[in-house]
Amino acid sequence: MSGDTVGTPIPIGMVMTSFEPGGTERQMIELVRRLDRSRWTVHVACFHARGGWFGRVAEAAASVAEFPVTSFRDSDAARHLWSFARWCRANHLAIIHTTELYSNIFGLPGAALARVPVRIANRREINPDKSVAQLALQRAGYALAHTIVANSQAAADRLRLERVPDRKIAVIPNGLSADQYPDRIAAGRPPRRVVVVANLRSEKGHDVLIDAASDIRTRFPDAAFEIVGAGPEGDALAARAESRGVREAFSFLGHREDVAARLAAADIFVLPSRSEAFPNALLEAMAAGLPIVASAVGGILEIVDDGRTGLLTPPGDPRALADRITTLMADGAFAVSLGAAARAEAARRYSFDRMVASFDTLYLSQLTRRGVVRAPSPQLATS
Repeated sequence: MSGDTVGTPIPIGMVMTSFEPGGTERQMIELVRRLDRSRWTVHVACFHARGGWFGRVAEAAASVAEFPVTSFRDSDAARHLWSFARWCRANHLAIIHTTELYSNIFGLPGAALARVPVRIANRREINPDKSVAQLALQRAGYALAHTIVANSQAAADRLRLERVPDRKIAVIPNGLSADQYPDRIAAGRPPRRVVVVANLRSEKGHDVLIDAASDIRTRFPDAAFEIVGAGPEGDALAARAESRGVREAFSFLGHREDVAARLAAADIFVLPSRSEAFPNALLEAMAAGLPIVASAVGGILEIVDDGRTGLLTPPGDPRALADRITTLMADGAFAVSLGAAARAEAARRYSFDRMVASFDTLYLSQLTRRGVVRAPSPQLATS
């Protein structure tokens, strides 16, 4: 904060809504855990200091502060906003980084009120389920950000549609720990076990897979489908499987902490989404060496090379989905080759180290641009 490039760690505030297990939360929690402590001191603000992954943050952060906002319409929201601004000033924060819609709406105005020098927002979804009012509030928050980080070109394109200037948009894809996923390429069994890892929401397209299942089972009666994830559509999806006569082929496992093990036990990964920004579950399936069948939408198009690292299918088309899945079930060698290529691609392109290094570079460039730290001299930069 003195304008030097070397010295005491620079304080950052990370604003998170939830510590419940999920793709967005995992990415930001890993960022908190992996940032270089010799360069950064990370303080975390949240709405509720609880959740399945709260411990991972608490053990890594310099401090965790709770601002229990339950509704932006509540009169207490303004009080919490002022408290948050005081917290920013008390910790001498050089950067505020908000992580998703609700923290964007809350944290960016609070950081501007506290005159935090660098304000960074996130966009990690296409927002198929967000209201016009929510998006308008977020857009107002974005106006107070210096940079909005999208996790895919699809999310960046959505920002442009919402009239966010190009100069404020950066793209940093998600990361993963590939070494958490054992090599299962030489599984040696006919590919019949299909797994889906996704929250049970309508945009994830589980219903399309259920509708495709009868066609798949006509050709391969031993085909089985494992659904990993929780959400509001659970009961409706189970009822749909019952009505389609395929309920016995489906296992609805709910939320699981052993996703790597579930991927290792499967033969094919399917993601039949209607909308996606940059699905972390897809990266995990690639790292596990699973052949992939996924919808040709959003950020999936940036991840899957059709015919080389997976197969793409039109969204909302059960017949096409069944055709792609049975292609893999009928040709185990082709399925293995897709899985091997996907695993190699995940190791090459996606890692938490790469993601954290990209945020580190972004933070320093923004601090330098705003005169909070000095740019390194040419001699230091080349030494």
